[in-house]
Amino acid sequence: MKSWFLSESPGEYQWGEVPTPEPGVGEIRVRLIASGVNHIDHWQTRGLPKPKSFPHVPGSDGAGVVDAICDGVTRFSVGDEVAINAAQTNAAAIEKFGIDSVFDPSLQLMGEHRWGCHGEQVVIPDYGAELRPAGRSWEECAAYPVALTTAWRMFRRARLQAGEIVLVTGIGGGVATAAQMLAQHMGARVFTTSRDAAKRARSIELGAEDSFDSHERYPIKADVIVDSIGPATWNQTVAALKAGGRLATCGGTSGSDVQLSLPRLFFKQHEIVGSTLGSQEEFAYVTQLMAEGLPVVIDEVFAWDDYPRAVERIRKADQLGKLILRHA
Repeated sequence: MKSWFLSESPGEYQWGEVPTPEPGVGEIRVRLIASGVNHIDHWQTRGLPKPKSFPHVPGSDGAGVVDAICDGVTRFSVGDEVAINAAQTNAAAIEKFGIDSVFDPSLQLMGEHRWGCHGEQVVIPDYGAELRPAGRSWEECAAYPVALTTAWRMFRRARLQAGEIVLVTGIGGGVATAAQMLAQHMGARVFTTSRDAAKRARSIELGAEDSFDSHERYPIKADVIVDSIGPATWNQTVAALKAGGRLATCGGTSGSDVQLSLPRLFFKQHEIVGSTLGSQEEFAYVTQLMAEGLPVVIDEVFAWDDYPRAVERIRKADQLGKLILRHA
C-alpha cells in the first residue's frame, strides 16, 4: 500500500510503498479516508520515542471504511464506516479492567507501538473501533479519537460537575481544545491560558469566559485544571487550584520534571491525576457525544501529500484545534 513512513529514527517521513497489512483472527482492515496529526508524529522523527521496527507507519487518529475482515469478527462487516480508537489493548485487558483497560501493559498507541493511520489501510481488533457518528464529516471523525477521548477520561477521573470552574492550560493543541469544548458541554465555567493573544481571543470566541496570558499569574481559583504544559507554568497552575481542587495532567510539552510542594499539596488537599488516552468504553461514549453534535475544532485540513507541512505546523505549535489529513 501507499503510505507515509519512517525508515529510521531520528529521521524524516518518506512517501512510498510498504507491505499491505492483512487482518488476523478477530481483526478488521480499514481503508482510511482521513487521519489526524498529533505531537507524536513530530516526536518520532526525533527518536522520542523511537519505533521498535522499520518501516514504521505513523498516525494515531483515523477514520474510514472496513474493506476486509477475518474469522472471529462479529461487530463489523465490509463496507461499514468507522472511527478508530487510538488506544488498543487486548481483549483480556477489557475483560479485566473494563473502563480502565488502559491500565493494562498490553496498551498500544496507534502510530507508536503499532502501525498507524497515515497509510492507505490499517488493521485493528474489531473491538477497537466504533461506527462513524451519524452526521459528522470524515475530517471530524478523524479529529476526535485522541483529543476528545483523552479529555473525557481526565474529566471523568477528576469528577468534574456542572457549575464547577475549569482551567485549561495551553489552549491550542487538540486535547486542550477538546477539553474546553467538552467542559462547556458538561456545564462547567471554562477559562483557558495561552502565551498567544490570538489563541486567547479565539478561545473566548469558542465560549471560554476568559483566557489568560501563560506568563502571568492566573486570577481565578479552579475546581479542576487540565494541564499539558508541565514545568514552565507548573507553580502558577497549581496556585490556581481551590482547596480540594483536582489537577489532571496528560503531558508536559515544556519538560518532564516538576517540583511539587508537599505542604501545599496536603494543606490544600489537592489531587494530582495522571491520565492518558481512553478505554474502548470511553471511546464509545465520546463517539455517542459526537453523534449528538458535540463541537469539534479543526484548525486546518491538508491534502494527504501535504503531510510534511502538517508535521511542521505541529512542531511550531501555532494551531488551535486539530490538523487533519484527507486521504481521498
